[in-house]
Amino acid sequence: MNVTERILVVDDEEIIRDSISFILKKEGFTVVVAENGKVAYQKLLEEPFDIIISDLEMPEMKGIELLEKSIQLNPQAAFIIVTAYGSLETAIAALRAGASDYILKPVEFDELLVKIRRLLEEKKLQVENQLLRRQLHREADFSNLTGKSQPMQRVFETITKVCRTDSTVLITGKSGTGKELVAKAIHYNSGRCEKPFITVNCGAIPETLIESELFGHKKGAFTGAVADRIGYFKAAVGGTLFLDEISEMPLSLQVKLLRAIEQKEITPVGMSVGVPIDVRFIAATNRDLRREVAEGRFREDLYYRLNVVEIKLPSLAERKEDIPLLVEHFVDKFRRDMRKQIRGVDSPAMQMLLQHEWKGEIRELENIIERAVIFCLGEFITPIDLPEFFHAGVSIEALEGFPSLDAAMNNLERQYILAELEKNQFNKEQTAKTLKISLPTLYRRLKDLQIPLRS
Repeated sequence: MNVTERILVVDDEEIIRDSISFILKKEGFTVVVAENGKVAYQKLLEEPFDIIISDLEMPEMKGIELLEKSIQLNPQAAFIIVTAYGSLETAIAALRAGASDYILKPVEFDELLVKIRRLLEEKKLQVENQLLRRQLHREADFSNLTGKSQPMQRVFETITKVCRTDSTVLITGKSGTGKELVAKAIHYNSGRCEKPFITVNCGAIPETLIESELFGHKKGAFTGAVADRIGYFKAAVGGTLFLDEISEMPLSLQVKLLRAIEQKEITPVGMSVGVPIDVRFIAATNRDLRREVAEGRFREDLYYRLNVVEIKLPSLAERKEDIPLLVEHFVDKFRRDMRKQIRGVDSPAMQMLLQHEWKGEIRELENIIERAVIFCLGEFITPIDLPEFFHAGVSIEALEGFPSLDAAMNNLERQYILAELEKNQFNKEQTAKTLKISLPTLYRRLKDLQIPLRS
């Protein structure tokens, strides 16, 4: 058993100190002993410990004082009090002061080992939760909202202002522009960041279930309600509820949502008494809610309540200068995920990415780069790594920006050959026949144009 946890055993009775130390060392722990609280405190100053096992009544420094000093030095260290039955009240006071657990004399070693392993497991879970929280913060910080364009700078400025408040936010923009990323950035940079971020896709829940899913229900409220359900609103208490595709919410429920936002109160299905909630609301839509209101599909009062602050996300067509930054971001993400040595995207491939009409917005760009990283065999993603539809047509813009006619024509020839290679599933002989050139000529052009020679 490879145990690396360090334990400090503190007791003025040598027989207790040595017997606990012997058992723990036998279990594979690293153990340090101290004969009183003062010596133990000096050892705590010199090195950290995962667990401290200490008697309460000791000369020089009592266990309670050592506990207080230990918490100041290392709050993460678990502290187990060892006490006689007659000092049980003092042990309870120690628990209130921050001790993790206590054990009575005479010490039952099996019981002590159970308590130690439980505390170590709890500490492991705490560390994992902290790491997960940090990862969530990293995934939801501003680095994932890549962009130097003016429209994106305005978005960043608005996020910075609204994340300090609890105001309701409406995020608008085409599908794939990153609305959920913005919602997460607001939440994880707000005072609610330690509390839940709950996402509800209003268009993905059947209309017959959406009220129960959102507000919860009591057991027996309807056929199939075999147990109480808290619902998304209660699940998000203290944190943020992100209502995606808010335009899909049925009119019958919009009035209840309005009441929940205004009064901070919900009424679960099957109950007549309201339940208070502390939730921050962020909504998102890819539709024009003003038009939805004008055409009677969305409540005007709810629209104005949601639209305290609107964040309008620009399309890629409105922020073309951000495409190279986004490409770099996604290449970096997927090369790390796939452990591939890819340095970036070559110039012809980048030209094709810049000229593409991104109907699926950032989501489509991310998918294209993921695919390109999968297929890329060299250091740089080239046009050959992009889907076939990228080679379907070459516009006159593809010839712009080159220093000479030869360079422009080479780029055009490269794209044409790449398109034919893809059509022929990279069969060189068939491609040569299609191009009406000899196989050696094709190989020479592949080399001259720096097209990877795939098998």
